Amino acid sequence: MITSVVYAFDPANKPVHTAKPGETLVFETQDCFSNEIVREDQLTTGFNYYRANPATGPVYVEGAEPGDILSVYIDKVEVGERGVVTTLPEVGPLADKAEIRTKILKMQNGRTTFNGLDLPLDPMIGVIGVSPAKEPVACGFPGSHGGNLDSKLVKPGAKLYFPVRVPGALLQLGDLHAVMGDGELCGTGLEAAGVVTVTISLIKNTPIEWPVLETADYWYSMASDLDYTKALVAATRQTADLLGKATGWDLTDSFFFLSLWGTIEVNQACQPCPVPMVLRVGAPKLPGKPLIAG
Repeated sequence: MITSVVYAFDPANKPVHTAKPGETLVFETQDCFSNEIVREDQLTTGFNYYRANPATGPVYVEGAEPGDILSVYIDKVEVGERGVVTTLPEVGPLADKAEIRTKILKMQNGRTTFNGLDLPLDPMIGVIGVSPAKEPVACGFPGSHGGNLDSKLVKPGAKLYFPVRVPGALLQLGDLHAVMGDGELCGTGLEAAGVVTVTISLIKNTPIEWPVLETADYWYSMASDLDYTKALVAATRQTADLLGKATGWDLTDSFFFLSLWGTIEVNQACQPCPVPMVLRVGAPKLPGKPLIAG
């Protein structure tokens, strides 16, 4: 089991494990507060944000080179018996009205209780990705390398595709949520420590710019920016380009298809916030025409 954590995606990070394509890996993760908030009287105003969103890893993948794709299939996400949900200073659309507050919720048998309501859990991974090419990126931030993608669809049964930017890719992950809604409006999901099992593979000489998410029914490109329009353009362009390569359509026909049958969904939009928003632009799966083959 891989247990060491880092606080940035950084080409200078030393690998803590070396893996081969096809290998199954198990990561033990801390919650987004480095397991430090354990009582409801602990507020996020007193937290050291340099320790936010620790990611377990990185893992060096043999044979991974720039221009390749690292694919990561999520086999299992297991969370502990305690989850934390908090408001954050000056974060989210109700930040000017809501109090800074911490709630600790108990979790058992795939359920939790919130204000007397019995609710189901749906565990997912908030932070997952590979190293950027040059400058480090703190684990609390997203980018074209992945990072703090905060998509509720990054859960068991999904597969992610990351652009390899450095030899070995340097895969790391963390920031589990026992449950989270689209947008993560208050800045947190039900933050939890836990254990993640993934299976990795490598697709050679297939460059992409942004991470791609494959679910049972859709292909999504996930892009981030402080500006919604820039994120939308980046994700739409990549999805249209991949769709065109898979079908033989030109860009305009791919644009038509996305306008008729595509989808735009929000991963994280807890603005105002220094962390860029993340969105996903999806195309429904077409039989025999995968957007990424391998």
